[in-house]
Amino acid sequence: MEVCIFLLCAMIFLSGIAASVHPVKAFLHHTVHLSCHFPNSQKIDINNLIIFWQKDTSKVVHEVYYGQEKHENLSPEYKNRTKMDMGKWTLQLLHAGVEDEGRYECIIMQKRSEQSREVIHKSECSLHIIANYSQPEIAELHSGELKPNGYLNLSCSSSGGYPEPKEMTWLISYENITHSTTAHMDVSQDAVTKLYNVTSKLNILVPTQRHTNISCLLHLKEQLGSLASVPLGIEIQVKEMKQAEINFFGPLIIVVVLITSALLLGFVILKKKRNILSTNQRGP
Repeated sequence: MEVCIFLLCAMIFLSGIAASVHPVKAFLHHTVHLSCHFPNSQKIDINNLIIFWQKDTSKVVHEVYYGQEKHENLSPEYKNRTKMDMGKWTLQLLHAGVEDEGRYECIIMQKRSEQSREVIHKSECSLHIIANYSQPEIAELHSGELKPNGYLNLSCSSSGGYPEPKEMTWLISYENITHSTTAHMDVSQDAVTKLYNVTSKLNILVPTQRHTNISCLLHLKEQLGSLASVPLGIEIQVKEMKQAEINFFGPLIIVVVLITSALLLGFVILKKKRNILSTNQRGP
């Protein structure tokens, strides 16, 4: 009942209080520090204040009534997970999980008399949880040895991260030249942990250069940068390349020789016909 009365009072008095939103980033399973950003310029005794934390305007996160922390009205998911640093006006949220993401409000009320309280401060924090992705790893999906003019099938995977990444790109490097390509990225989310697993596939012709490095980059959100895989080296043997050239150019040379021979033969036959015709015309 006391909580309901407090929330009603807060809704009445908060219309004149400006609230700024402070972004907070925290790693998964770490302790989060949420500040009230209360300057307390008037040096008000905490024994004359009520400090109330709530999430998304519906869940009671923490309460401090006139210097005493109260736990009986907290939402179940926050019991035994919060404590207040009175000196720094900061709430500590233990073992933060993905489900803790959202907006947190700090509301401070001052006791004016036995019957009246006044909201003197309000601030908001927007909590974003971060979980590190594993280093992207490239796997070869093709079987057997690579052959020139064949296809190279690769996959790149990373797991256990949060939030969902932007995209995954492939880098193909040879002779100080690098080409990049963005392939489709399959994304799945664990139903329990809410963490993401991602995979991208690459299907290209086997590089004709003797040595090629292929790597993949996972681009993250929240200005967290990118993660790079260990480069995969593709080495084509000289013998295989020469054999491929023979396989490709051999038939081509034969065709050219046959066409050339046919043209020469045709030219000779045509010339003979012209000579015979000329001889007949000169006749006796």
